[in-house]
Amino acid sequence: MTYRIILAETAESDMYNIHEYVEFHDSLQHADTLLSGIEQAITSLKTLPQRGHCPPELLRLGNREYHEIHFKPYRIIYAIRAGEVIVNGVLDGRRDIQTLLQQRLLR
Repeated sequence: MTYRIILAETAESDMYNIHEYVEFHDSLQHADTLLSGIEQAITSLKTLPQRGHCPPELLRLGNREYHEIHFKPYRIIYAIRAGEVIVNGVLDGRRDIQTLLQQRLLR
């Protein structure tokens, strides 16, 4: 089965912000390369989204609805629903993920 990938506005915003940050602090080339890698990781979810695991921060709260894969140091957070993979965020794993996930996903 091939899943349809949907990027939530928050995930699109995350990717834009990551690109802008890396471009400003490093180079446009590095920012483009990084964004391309993140996009490839997201695209890979089309064929086997179940390979991701539940984020431990959500698991501790009893929430098994979301999954994640890594494109180090970034964590791609998504849900699987009826033939679709909804990407909710691309988060820097060095940040306070617990608070970010609670603010975004558990409102």
